[in-house]
Amino acid sequence: MTKITICKNQFETFTGFTCFGHAGYDDKGYDIVCASISVLVINTINSIEKFTQTKIIAAADEKSGEIVVSFPNGCDSDASLLVNAMILGLQDIQKDYGKKFLTLDFKEV
Repeated sequence: MTKITICKNQFETFTGFTCFGHAGYDDKGYDIVCASISVLVINTINSIEKFTQTKIIAAADEKSGEIVVSFPNGCDSDASLLVNAMILGLQDIQKDYGKKFLTLDFKEV
């Protein structure tokens, strides 16, 4: 199962997110759920880096499937839009395939 935690501060500003694990929907190389999650998460990170002014710190461990992203100076409106788009896609995956393969949590930090 993939677990994603989206973090916001008390002002509802994104502070980062974590992604951990592999969906386990199918064998490696055939897991469309894991691939879909990966595309959404990695594209969001790349888009924030390329198209916004938000400072982003990202680290990944391919073996465990862990990705940790933080916005040390907060998240501008462009980056917030991209994170919200990622969340929308992740919620659709969760709705279509179930919480057995993807859990999505929100945390105030």
